[in-house]
Amino acid sequence: MSITIYDVAREANVSMATVSRVVNGNPNVKPTTRKKVLETIEELGYRPNAVARGLASKKTTTIGAIIPDISSTFFSELTRGIEDIATMYKYNIILSNSDQNKDKELHLINTMYEKQVDGIVFMGGEITEEHTNQFKTSRVPVVLAATNDQSNELPSVNIDYEQAAYEATKHLIETTKTQPALITGGDHIQNNGLKYQGYVRALKEANIELNEDYIIENESSYNGGIDGVTELLEKQGDQPKSIFVTTDEMSVGVIHGVQDKGLHVPNDIEVFGFNNTRISMMVRPTLTTIVQPMYDLGAVAMRLLTKYMNKEEVEENTVILPHRMIERDSTKSVK
Repeated sequence: MSITIYDVAREANVSMATVSRVVNGNPNVKPTTRKKVLETIEELGYRPNAVARGLASKKTTTIGAIIPDISSTFFSELTRGIEDIATMYKYNIILSNSDQNKDKELHLINTMYEKQVDGIVFMGGEITEEHTNQFKTSRVPVVLAATNDQSNELPSVNIDYEQAAYEATKHLIETTKTQPALITGGDHIQNNGLKYQGYVRALKEANIELNEDYIIENESSYNGGIDGVTELLEKQGDQPKSIFVTTDEMSVGVIHGVQDKGLHVPNDIEVFGFNNTRISMMVRPTLTTIVQPMYDLGAVAMRLLTKYMNKEEVEENTVILPHRMIERDSTKSVK
């Protein structure tokens, strides 16, 4: 049988209230008594029951984090930011992988509620009415990270995806004087929709007519990048001089796909990525990309969630973090 607080109190010859104060770090315990209780706890191997404490305090000090892909370098870095701030505020994390599947996302949200989490950080693709309704059925606060809510009803932490894509596309237009191709992932729907809007805005500003043949959608992965650029280059018509890709991982696939066709990056085709994950420095040529503060997205989202959980004042529930562009060897410099 498991050791209980009653067993510790009896063995140490103190009250259960005294044991509770020691376990919870209450300073109102004599040093000699504290030492005796701690020695008894160690001797018996007692571990406080977090579930029981949660029932008593109506808090479990547990956070649910729902992410699309735990193997993604982008989301792993973002999750690290969540974890570090959660640890700072003494919260534990239950991490779940949704596979960017709406039904699984909705199931995981409900599962988090059943586990009595104090709050949820959610990362996903499209925030549907079903998502919003499910979030509204509980008093548990929710903060979105790197995920846009078009209704602006949910607290969120993002960058300006539309502006970032506009800047990337404008850079490629300035180096090539032609329309860049766009290779985009089929997931992260709303974020990629914003990137598409920025891409189109840059074309319109440069008075370049949109060529739909230059727009390719595939899965947001290395293989998706290879398949996407292969499809692009096998089309009839003029070959693009540059490609804007909505993730770094896809961009590496695009670079390799271009090289597999016997073409040179950037002399024949320039490639511009998005996120600035570690992989952007591992590929040759190194990848020009949009720097998205992945760690900060998670850390700020978690801090915002702690404010809601602790009923602190929140001045702004929609946080936009800064981004920047970093030029490397996969593109040419603007002359």
